[in-house]
Parts: sequence; structure tokens; C-alpha cells
Amino acid sequence: MLLRQLEYLVALARERHFARAAAACFVSQPSLSAGIRKLESDLDVPLVQHGARFEGLTPEGERVLRRARIILHERDALQQELAEMRGQLTGTLRLGAIPTAMTVASLLTTPLCERHPQVTVELESLSSRDIMRRLAEYEIDAALTYLDDDALQGVRKFPLYEERYLLLTPVDGPYATQPEVSWAQAAQVPLVLLSRRMRNRRILDELFAADKATASPAVETDTVDGLYAHLASGRWSSVISHAWLHMFGIPAGMRVVRLAHAAAHRSSVGLVVTAHERESAMVRALLTVAGGAGVRDALDTLLRAHLES
Repeated sequence: MLLRQLEYLVALARERHFARAAAACFVSQPSLSAGIRKLESDLDVPLVQHGARFEGLTPEGERVLRRARIILHERDALQQELAEMRGQLTGTLRLGAIPTAMTVASLLTTPLCERHPQVTVELESLSSRDIMRRLAEYEIDAALTYLDDDALQGVRKFPLYEERYLLLTPVDGPYATQPEVSWAQAAQVPLVLLSRRMRNRRILDELFAADKATASPAVETDTVDGLYAHLASGRWSSVISHAWLHMFGIPAGMRVVRLAHAAAHRSSVGLVVTAHERESAMVRALLTVAGGAGVRDALDTLLRAHLES
């Protein structure tokens, strides 16, 4: 049994398609199929439900898949530890992030790559549910997400910052010159918000409801990019997290206004890693960088600068 054959099985389970799995492994489809057949022969069990197309794994295949992920994870961790002993950490950090936290990922990945020039980063936008699944299946090493999410089980949490919510509105809007607006007032302007299936939107809906108001956005989107694309038109307003200012700033012709009582309702965002094992050298390097990155202070400084401008 070769590690490469285990990689083929993991890729096939992830892609659920022989051609895509082969492409992910940079081999031909016949080579991947032959490797999996050899693995079945070595273990003397059927692993794949064979047919004209991929139909799933057998119960034995599912058991082997779980072990394969652990074995490959330990292989990667060993390689990283040996590289660290040689004084030069190498490898790939696989980092997941919920869409609303993608805007601050560079505050971690940039210093990580500066400190460890041989490290590469694979950054992927994921839902909180996908984050838990991918962590459990060793497909990502760490993730940026809301730390108060009920879906987070069996992880260790490292807070980075607390979201602060602001009304981003056109300079000629009814509340643009006020130092502060209520959530009920914010609900009255033409809004663009994230979709209801996203955690950020559910948080905002709770805050609107606490002020006996309901937000009825004309446009909903599942990306912060899509939200800002509409704001650039000068027609819409939105309630944003101050963390988004790091990437997008304030579009021309708009300004940010404080929301009343927003400081009392902050959602914590941070890193999560699996809790059931010792960290790999890559995860330790990320946590070390995160501890010195000063993400909270950097975002607070940026917020003050925008509010005072």
C-alpha cells in the first residue's frame, strides 16, 4: 500500500468524480483507477462501488477513507516538523474562512509568509458548516469564523476581534450627517444586505428586532464583494462590519455612521483548530503569527480613522 494510492482515494471521495479526482492528483484517469484497484487488492476489500460513474464508497471504503485522511495528515505534519528542525518551515497552510472574515485574512497570511518564505497558503471561502466538516476530515488546517457559532464542536478557539456594525450610507442620505443612528432608522433606508442563510445577516436581523424594526433589503447577496458592488452606485445603504473596511474602505460619495448600542452586541471572530490532537508545525506557526498580528487594534485604528474623516 502506497501513500499515493491513499491520496487517490481521498481525492475521489472529495471530488466524487474519477476525472476530477485524477486532475486534482495530476495524473491520468486510468492511473488513478489503477491505483485504487491496487489498493483494493492490497487490502483485499472492495473500496469503491464500481459502475459507469462514481457511485460512492463501500462501507469498507468509508472505513479506509477515515484512516487514509489521518495517515496523510500525519505524513504532512511529520514533513513540516522535519522542515522546522532544519530551520525552514515548508508546506502549505490550508485555511478556510467564512465570507465575512475573508476581508481580514491578509492580516494573518501576509506576516506568515514573510516569516516563513517557503510556506504557501490555500485560502478558501467556506460556510461554518463546511468548516466543521473540512476540519474533521483533515482537509483544512484552521479556519476564520464566528466563535459563538453553535456548529463549532471539538475545536479550540483563538479570538482575533469583535465585529462592530456601522451604517454605510450615501453622503446625501437622510442620516449621513448624524453622529449616530438607531437600528430602526437604518431599517428605513434602501438597503443591500447579505442573504439570510449567512450568519452575519442573522446577527443583524436580531439587532434590528431588538429595536423593534425589520430590515427589508431590496437586494440580498451571498458575498461582501457583491454587496459593495451595489453600494458603489450611490443608491443603496448597508449595515457593515468594521472589518470590511480593511479590504473595501468607503466607496466614493459615502460615509459610515455609528449604530446605537452596537458596542453591546459584538460577535467574536477568530481562528479555530481541531482540539483532539497536538498542532502541526504549520498550525503552530499560524497561531504564533496571529498572537502578534494585533488584528483587533489594527481594525479599531482603521475604524477611528474613518469615523473621524
